[in-house]
Amino acid sequence: MVVIRLSRGGSKHRPFFNIVVADKRVRRDGRFIERVGFYNPTAKEGEEGLRLAQDRLTEWIGKGAQPSPTVARLMKQAAAKTPAAAAA
Repeated sequence: MVVIRLSRGGSKHRPFFNIVVADKRVRRDGRFIERVGFYNPTAKEGEEGLRLAQDRLTEWIGKGAQPSPTVARLMKQAAAKTPAAAAA
């Protein structure tokens, strides 16, 4: 099964996550199929904390990929910010 999940990067106490499409059997930070975004939980004011390629996510979900609970939450968070940015 193909999943959309977080892959950890960064150093100690400074996490940085890539959002990747990977086979479920592959380890967390191992081989992946495609990188579709990133999440920086420690982003300061003015820095970009979340970026998602919505078109690629939609395509992978259409093919049957399952997002992890955290990635599903981040997708909702990004979708909520997008209309507000378009209206401004």
